[in-house]
Amino acid sequence: MADMSPIFRRNHTQGRDPRNRLVTLVRKPGCHLCDDAQAVIEKVCGELGVPWEQKDITEDEELHRRYWEQIPVVLVDGAQHTFWRVNEERLRKALTHD
Repeated sequence: MADMSPIFRRNHTQGRDPRNRLVTLVRKPGCHLCDDAQAVIEKVCGELGVPWEQKDITEDEELHRRYWEQIPVVLVDGAQHTFWRVNEERLRKALTHD
């Protein structure tokens, strides 16, 4: 399991340490809602020490197929957390509670 991507490693042995979580922002270029979502993610993840990444929906056929009508989409540990607008407190709660 050590070789698996962090997106697939979430388990109960990691506890509630936010640093063991992974936030993924699925976005596209020129999207103002994506920019807004990124600002919230940068703030919350920065404060909690949570790693995050972004993926361009225009460069990934699977992401495009799954999320095109919902972008920006935020995933927490590979599971969809929200789309369109990111609520700072809801994201913080998702990252600090199992």
